[in-house]
Amino acid sequence: MALKLRLARHGAKKRPYYRIVVADSRSPRDGRFIDRVGSYNPMLPKDSEDRVKLDVEKCKEWLGKGARPTDRVARFLNQAGIWEWKPGNNPNKGKPGEKALQRIEEKKEKEEARKAAEAEAKEAAKEAAAAAEAAAKAAEAEEAAVPAEEAPAEAAAAEAPAEEAKSEEE
Repeated sequence: MALKLRLARHGAKKRPYYRIVVADSRSPRDGRFIDRVGSYNPMLPKDSEDRVKLDVEKCKEWLGKGARPTDRVARFLNQAGIWEWKPGNNPNKGKPGEKALQRIEEKKEKEEARKAAEAEAKEAAKEAAAAAEAAAKAAEAEEAAVPAEEAPAEAAAAEAPAEEAKSEEE
């Protein structure tokens, strides 16, 4: 049986009040406990004497029997000079889990695909603009290739067969 010195929540909704208890680590937070060794009222100011009350003798007795405090209770015991509290260091705590990593990878792949599609669209737009520009230059070149003097003669020649067709009809 693993004994813990831990907090058991009491009080009303939004008005917490904790009892510092010795309990089996497998029992529920607010469930059965072995001994009550203090109290903690977080609603009081931090400099208040009544914020944390500990029965020092009972705490020492239970620590001697092998009970281990939770992190929060260890801080209270450290303030009372009973227990040496060392802050924990968990560098893996902030790292994302497997599913989060998968989602990140999927997001990266979608972003890369979107960028590739945008690049392809830009290239297609450039090619279309280049083709349109080439067609415009070709049209200009054709117009420039026909001299201005020949154009009226060609127009007159085109009109002549039309006049002949009219005369034949009559």
